[in-house]
Amino acid sequence: MFRLDNKVAIVTGGAGLYGKPISSALAEAGAQVIIASRDEFKCQSFAEELKAQNLKAEGMSLDLADEQSIHHFTQKIIKTHGRIDVLINNAVSREGLKDLEDITKEEWEKAQGINSTGMILLTQAVIKTMREHGAGNIVNIGSIQGTVGPNFPVYGDTGMSSPLNYTYDKWAMVGFTKWIANYYGKFNIRANCISPGGYGPGVEKMTGKDEFIENYKRLTPLGRFADDEDIKGPVVFLASDASAFITGHNLLVDGGWTSW
Repeated sequence: MFRLDNKVAIVTGGAGLYGKPISSALAEAGAQVIIASRDEFKCQSFAEELKAQNLKAEGMSLDLADEQSIHHFTQKIIKTHGRIDVLINNAVSREGLKDLEDITKEEWEKAQGINSTGMILLTQAVIKTMREHGAGNIVNIGSIQGTVGPNFPVYGDTGMSSPLNYTYDKWAMVGFTKWIANYYGKFNIRANCISPGGYGPGVEKMTGKDEFIENYKRLTPLGRFADDEDIKGPVVFLASDASAFITGHNLLVDGGWTSW
């Protein structure tokens, strides 16, 4: 039930921090994984690493801020593989993420162009071919910031913050997931969201942030950040037939952070 043999799966931001374990997990489950981002060389290099392990992967260029890039990307996959079975909306632009009083209209629109508009346009293109084949599966990678409000005191005196547009985007992603699930269920297309908590490889490599790290661990029941392995099982579960009767769900993968 957890196998993804003969499935074609796209992972946006597939060579990034979370993208790498997500892509690896899907490939390990048997999928043909399309690793996509603006950095085609990085995607292809990671695809080569997976292929060296006898896994099926390829790297492709995709600019979510460019509608033509989205069109060419999806058409190339359909021409090569004939179908798209799984879409993992993982890519996120962190450019221009700021607090309310600091962000400009241009910065807001630039981030939205990728994190909102780009994600919707890609999903729109992919869902057309899913409808044609009578099945499909979409997994959106959100955040605990799309489930609870930011806990600003956890940052202490580090100078770190939780930017307005990141929270806005991640809450919208959960709503978008439920809309897709409710509207396209009749076409045998499922949509779910994974909302991870703090990701260790992305946080603990920072310097001068010890106060935040200790506060975060103390407020997480499991007492740690997520690591590479923690995202893999949930992604395979939601992308596979093991979750065949689950749609419109937001799965929290946060070590208990939101359970207080």
